[in-house]
Amino acid sequence: MGFWDIFRSTRKEDLRLVANQLKMEYSPSDDWGTLSLLKDFKLFKIGGRKKIRHLMISGTDYNNTRTSIFDYHFTISTGNSSQTYKQTVFFVQSKELGLPQFYMRPEVFLDKAARLFGKEDIDFVSHEVFSDKYHLTGSDESLIRSTFTPDVLHHFTFNHGWSVEGLNYFLIIYRKKHLMPPEEIKSFYQMCQKVLEMLKEGGFQV
Repeated sequence: MGFWDIFRSTRKEDLRLVANQLKMEYSPSDDWGTLSLLKDFKLFKIGGRKKIRHLMISGTDYNNTRTSIFDYHFTISTGNSSQTYKQTVFFVQSKELGLPQFYMRPEVFLDKAARLFGKEDIDFVSHEVFSDKYHLTGSDESLIRSTFTPDVLHHFTFNHGWSVEGLNYFLIIYRKKHLMPPEEIKSFYQMCQKVLEMLKEGGFQV
């Protein structure tokens, strides 16, 4: 058995234990067809050979709330070379959500340069640190502003490096290209649940 086989085997057993602690079901592969629900998110439009592994899930009733945490792998090919990227993703599908389409990610130097050419994101005068750290875009600025309540802005002002995408009843949260070790999953889940509850306060009524 090679190193990566040992790593996969160990991760499988560790995440199965984490799922049990969180009272979630565990599957080593995407037995629930989760990937098909995610095609409209920017993360899932990149690359090919897309796979969901180590899926933890709770609440399989589509009329209420279904929460998932999983490893997501995709590959980008350029010429004769390819690179596979992996990250841990939190995904919730809930009829209690009413989110505008938005995409929030860490701001990079190119974003600042793009402003010189008139490409603006959504900034908040009341939370300059948030606006400096994050690039936020979407189709309905007014509704996005009401969704990003002071509690949401405050949270991400002090929690950097996250990407968040919302669309109607769907929400995903992740760190780009970061596959979390099992010992981080529980705190990640708790943080995402906190963000979920805050986002329920904004958005449109459902």
